[in-house]
Amino acid sequence: MRSSYKKDDVILLLKDITGMVEPQPTEEREKLIQSGRHYSEMLPIEYVPTEKYMEVYRESLRNYSKAVANAVGVLSDRIINLREKDTVIVSLARAGIPIGILVKHYIKFKYGADIPHYSISIIRGRGIDDNAMKYLLKSYEAERLLFLDGWIGKGAILKELKKDIAAYKGVSDEIAVVADPANVTELCGTHEDILIPSSCLNSTVSGLISRTFLRSDIIGKNDFHGAVFYENLKSSDLSYDFINAIEKEFSLNNHEDNAFIEGRGIDEVEKIAAEFAIDDINLIKPGIGEATRVLLRRVPWKVLIDPRYKDDAELSHLLRLAEEKNVPLELYPLKHYKCCGIIKKIADA
Repeated sequence: MRSSYKKDDVILLLKDITGMVEPQPTEEREKLIQSGRHYSEMLPIEYVPTEKYMEVYRESLRNYSKAVANAVGVLSDRIINLREKDTVIVSLARAGIPIGILVKHYIKFKYGADIPHYSISIIRGRGIDDNAMKYLLKSYEAERLLFLDGWIGKGAILKELKKDIAAYKGVSDEIAVVADPANVTELCGTHEDILIPSSCLNSTVSGLISRTFLRSDIIGKNDFHGAVFYENLKSSDLSYDFINAIEKEFSLNNHEDNAFIEGRGIDEVEKIAAEFAIDDINLIKPGIGEATRVLLRRVPWKVLIDPRYKDDAELSHLLRLAEEKNVPLELYPLKHYKCCGIIKKIADA
């Protein structure tokens, strides 16, 4: 699979389906998803954000690179302490890819080890890419594989992973992430809901590839899951701009924040569902990364913001996106998260 990443940084176990799928407008996709079509059978139209939004992104990158670099360092230290240097990083496309590259670079920076990094697809409700897993298991011992993602919202992908990985003897269902506000994995850089600036953009910070795709007329039984390469967005590609900004802040000594809140994020999500009469929990996307995704590629109903963070610069990109898309903001007390995006229920879907 083509991308704007260097081959030394990541090998994408994906089928290049560029030109085979017609991207669809957000509203059209949302209506189809809510009427029962699986999200992985469609791709969104990827657009270049407004200059005002990009200003906010660049400011976020300047302000929060250090915190993300520290969390990447903490996570990398934990990986080495747990697995030593023979780990094979398997990042989950696409949010996991830039984080996988950063962890690979950090381990080389601090420990001098050049560990392999592959990226594969896992799709909620459809499972992990079995062909990609078979490919990896032909080359590496099962115990060496370590799954990695950017952050955890409510833990749906981890639940999917735990279910699927049982079929692969010796492969751990553990997942490594930079931020785990849901409180479901110990292999994280922090349990705080921090802003990871790569969540603010789509393909232009992810090697110019789309989110992953799975539809039987295009993806055959022996194929990897698919993705599109957006060559037309080359002039807007910030994939290495993001990686380089974080790497500049790498330190040999990282600070573990020990942020920990009792309970699980999913309990909070279920409370929100009950209070707002939302019958489909998949419409609730908690945490900075997930709320940002709602505003970027779904049809948002509203964004909940914990009153403690209403003036926090960490959420400035969210406020900008909400303003541009005319999405209401509501102050709502949250424990594990700083904000939460809610997708609009389309009545006639």
